[in-house]
Amino acid sequence: MAKSMRAAMLDGQDGPFRIVEMARPVAGPGEVLVRIAASGVNPLDLKIRAGAAGHARHALPAILGMDLAGTVEEVGDGVDGFRPGDDVYGMTGGVGGIQGSLADYAAVDARLLAPKPTTLSMREAAALPLAFITAWEGLVDRAKVRPGQRVLVQGGAGGVGHIAVQIAKALGANVYAVDGAAKAAFLQRLGATPIDREESVEAYVDRHTDGRGFDLVYDTVGGAVLDASFKAVGRFGHVVSSLGWGTHALAPLSFKAASYSGVFALLPLLSGEGRAHHGGILREATRLAEAGAIKPNVDARRFGIDAVGDAHATIASRTATGKIIVDIAE
Repeated sequence: MAKSMRAAMLDGQDGPFRIVEMARPVAGPGEVLVRIAASGVNPLDLKIRAGAAGHARHALPAILGMDLAGTVEEVGDGVDGFRPGDDVYGMTGGVGGIQGSLADYAAVDARLLAPKPTTLSMREAAALPLAFITAWEGLVDRAKVRPGQRVLVQGGAGGVGHIAVQIAKALGANVYAVDGAAKAAFLQRLGATPIDREESVEAYVDRHTDGRGFDLVYDTVGGAVLDASFKAVGRFGHVVSSLGWGTHALAPLSFKAASYSGVFALLPLLSGEGRAHHGGILREATRLAEAGAIKPNVDARRFGIDAVGDAHATIASRTATGKIIVDIAE
């Protein structure tokens, strides 16, 4: 096995990626060395690259990339449950000074990993971790979604949104999703009732809930859409947001005795707390994927490690038709 590896190094904010040859990491206690096959690119990666994510600092120079799928090469002391040759995936770095997935190898905390779904390719598996963890924490950990509930997903065709739709559907909810009119057919294929984002909140609440409001609203957009979510939720309902970082009037929520929860999926990576729970969430993702209930939407375009800048540019241009993946393995 080679003692060196390639990596896409970012030297400064908004700078180009530089392919470097560097020493391959070694799995320390509690860690697994993963030979990376694919790295998922999230919009947050672009913000980190630009230095525009105060909540997700990554001192430069650094290797970005939060999501990975690959194969266990070696295990460190104290690791149970993984062995060389296992295919795994996880959200394992790219923030807080932890090496990211834009490299041939990464030594990662074994608690953050789960067995890769056998029904998904490496590319598809690399598309899941951040999106699935974010969706699951909101729907299940915070709001405790239940069968028969009316669940509304704001931004339902987006990266987190389309996974949230599938999770809610798999757990027995009646799912509605707000997005652009052009996304209606895609949302229907996922099992959701599509709602055009140009329709007023009052109109779709009347049309789909007889004016009572939704039991659970998951906002993946933030800003004015979170304000709309407070209007869309019903009495004693629950609003969850993965982008609740603005200033919002709580009166529409309070007058309905409804609850609000925020989701910050990076917290275990940044703080070290709750990492085993992330691995557990991804085991649920594996279970649902292998049951045919979860499948990420992946853009068909291919980018190698020497084209990370092009992958980022594709996301910035808003021309992606699914998750952008960087193929690490040649």
